[in-house]
Amino acid sequence: MKDASFDLTQYVMHHVLDANEWHLPFLPTIHLPEYLTLHGVMLLVASVILIIAFCGLYDKKSRVPSGFTNFLESLVVFIRNEVSVMCLGEKDGKKMAPLFCTFFFFILTLNLMGLIPLFVTATANINVTGALAVITLCLMLFGTIYKNGIKGFISAVKPAGVPAPVLIILVPIEILGIFIKAFALMIRLFANMLAGHIVIFSLLGLVVLVGYAALPAVGLALFINVMEIFIAFLQAYIFTLLSAMFIGLMYHPNH
Repeated sequence: MKDASFDLTQYVMHHVLDANEWHLPFLPTIHLPEYLTLHGVMLLVASVILIIAFCGLYDKKSRVPSGFTNFLESLVVFIRNEVSVMCLGEKDGKKMAPLFCTFFFFILTLNLMGLIPLFVTATANINVTGALAVITLCLMLFGTIYKNGIKGFISAVKPAGVPAPVLIILVPIEILGIFIKAFALMIRLFANMLAGHIVIFSLLGLVVLVGYAALPAVGLALFINVMEIFIAFLQAYIFTLLSAMFIGLMYHPNH
């Protein structure tokens, strides 16, 4: 039976926006303190999950890893070899691998948590994705200066073989491009995760708004939710890969 008083927009926004309340299924609502929001709680929960996974469930003593340990090792080796080392070279790649593994597993955990009714998607918050992008931006700017010095940073934003008058235009564009790359990282992850959940909740809300005629939308919402599992892995990988590429281009501009 349809509900004429049902506000679909409010229903969708209620499930995707940050709040100071945690609405648990079949349990009383948890009212959070003013200094802590729901998405902040998700960040803490994701951190605890990763600590348990790598410090508790991961079997360090196993010579031949299997099961969950093998799964984690496969992902770590993939990020190290196919992302970090590939984009930054052997020396810098292995040194930076822990950072990119942290990016990947942290974003992946947050993305997957958003598919569980108990949790919400913190990566659909632009403040969260912006904070992650700022880390990449700082490495692109200050990491390059620390590694290669001021001259190295200048060479990274100064195209080789370009006449001096043209550099007056190109160098500011290259510097602006650094910030645009970080901005693109922030928007890409935020928009993809937010859009997927808006579509799912919109389809579910149609059942209440329209009635039994919209029941096929539940099957479509379920299909999209399954697709979101793939998207959760994909977006974590893309953010990590692009971060490694952008940092690698600054660290090794000649390559």
